[in-house]
Amino acid sequence: MTQAQPVFYKQPRPLRAEQDATLGLLEGVDYSFAGISNSVPLAAAEFTQACKHYPILFADGAKPQPVALLGLRGGENLFVAEDGAWRSSYVPAYVRRYPFIFMENADKSEYALCIDEAAEGVVRDEGRPLFADGKPTPLLENALAFCRDYQGHHAFTEQFVDALQQAGLLTDNRADVSLASGEKLSLGGFKIIDEARFQQLPEETFLHWRERGWLHLVYCHFISMSNWATLIDLTAAQARD
Repeated sequence: MTQAQPVFYKQPRPLRAEQDATLGLLEGVDYSFAGISNSVPLAAAEFTQACKHYPILFADGAKPQPVALLGLRGGENLFVAEDGAWRSSYVPAYVRRYPFIFMENADKSEYALCIDEAAEGVVRDEGRPLFADGKPTPLLENALAFCRDYQGHHAFTEQFVDALQQAGLLTDNRADVSLASGEKLSLGGFKIIDEARFQQLPEETFLHWRERGWLHLVYCHFISMSNWATLIDLTAAQARD
């Protein structure tokens, strides 16, 4: 069975200095590629910023994953403008790292820096080069550092979600939205933290979570719920255009 690619990525492969000596990225930033998804994965380290702009939910699955909700319809990202600009001051790290990504090798013993060669901004013999004289340019070095940092936050995020599950705090939820136009939207397949159960955590657990920095993440999740109104307003505005 072919393994599904991470969202946005079509043909990710390891970068090689000799093979990719002429590879480069076009100037400018265009987030049009992100317009196909109404959510993106979110690292715990991003909660402080993301909670000011997006609802932070937990995508349903065997292992729930924190996500920033970007639209009320599947395949619709309300934060990507027609010209490819991002309609918010905070762009999730998952989006910012594209077209680069860390991927495990076949035996899962190490990670390699990969690039989605199908990305529209990836070109040859033009743009900002990734290699010069067989060595990574500052552009590629920065991409490597960004992906390494992003991967480094993965374990902490997983530990937080595991703690939520073990405490029985994640609960199934759905959103039913009625627009002024009369259109009704329904969004499911996600979980939220049950605030009542959270308030009943044993004191020992509460103190442990405070030491680990998890309490802050819970509060950021609660704060982010106010951003549903932003999504509804953007959806309504789009319907009027």
